[in-house]
Amino acid sequence: MSVLTIDLTDPDVFVEQRHYGMFAWLRANDPVHWHTTADGGGFWALSAYDDIAAVYNDHTAYSSEGGPMLGGSFRSQADPSAGRMLVASDPPRQRMIRQAVHRAFAPAVVKRIARQVTELVDAAITKAVDDGGCDFATDIATELPAGAVMAMMGVSHRQAHELIDLTRRMIGFRDPVFGDTSDDERLRLAVIQAEIFEFFSDIIRDRRKNPGEDLVSYLLQAETNGRPWPEELVLYNCMNVAVGGNETSSYTACAGVLALHEHPRELELLRASPDLTESAVNEILRWSSTNAYVMRVATQDTEIGGKQIRAGDSVTLWNVSANRDESQFPDADTFDITRSPNRHLSYGVGIHRCIGAIVAQTELGILFRKLTDSGLRFSLDGEVRRLRSNFIQGITQMPLRMQR
Repeated sequence: MSVLTIDLTDPDVFVEQRHYGMFAWLRANDPVHWHTTADGGGFWALSAYDDIAAVYNDHTAYSSEGGPMLGGSFRSQADPSAGRMLVASDPPRQRMIRQAVHRAFAPAVVKRIARQVTELVDAAITKAVDDGGCDFATDIATELPAGAVMAMMGVSHRQAHELIDLTRRMIGFRDPVFGDTSDDERLRLAVIQAEIFEFFSDIIRDRRKNPGEDLVSYLLQAETNGRPWPEELVLYNCMNVAVGGNETSSYTACAGVLALHEHPRELELLRASPDLTESAVNEILRWSSTNAYVMRVATQDTEIGGKQIRAGDSVTLWNVSANRDESQFPDADTFDITRSPNRHLSYGVGIHRCIGAIVAQTELGILFRKLTDSGLRFSLDGEVRRLRSNFIQGITQMPLRMQR
């Protein structure tokens, strides 16, 4: 099959891991590729590192207000979060929203997150060892975002997992693991988003009466031109933080464990040299490219690599391809925990670089230091099942044997 016949919107391409060869071909032959869709439309797919980084940094010619994903909104073609949610806003509004949300990522909050994640990971690993194993994807990996949600939003462990379940269903709306996929996709997404808003609405009502040092309280204190934010702005950005943090860190953790299992020399090197943990985490982020792509919309006629981009065209930035670009990463298909420099695009770049990057680095560092402790051993104990999505690369099932 020619690589050009592979549909980038087909989630099974990612489930079956058939995309790496396709992107290598595109980088070499058609790095600015027009991808025609079944409805007669289409979008541009950028696969080369330099082109992708350039578009990330061009906020004049390319807008984020179309939302980060292909397909438009489930309600209309215009994304209702445009200008309201951090990832779907452009300057100067983007700077205003980022400044308010950034309070929840202050050093004191990150330290609180680190303590909570450490406690949960320690308990989960201890239980897994006592039981002889676990499903890492559900029993340990999800404790990373759970700890962050608890510390950042001031909720209980039960509430944190309730929110994780909601965001997982939202991102995995095409995966039968997370519910019935036979009904209308837009309706299903609308219902899940309403449930997430209801979750945060309950917290908002409480924080209006009992403000604290947490994300919801900070956003309720935010002002624009001297006026408090409307509740919809608070809701959208609570959802932004939850979806962005809940899905990426846990799925990256799974990909990292699988990579270390499949590269035992790198695993033993990390066990022998714990000081390589930060470098290893960055290589895991590059290797996994959990957020496969983001979308931008051209605001004016422009050109990339000799191709004419028209105003209104959707332009997709394939992080998963940029992170394997040999021009930036020598031996890009080699998993190397000592790789340096490692300027991966898994967090994006520029003003839209993931606001939670410091939290993700902290969570993943804690986890892999624990997992590579000299006294702990783990190995696969069953089938690995991948998330059915072309937006987030994830693992939903990964049985492990664990022992000391």
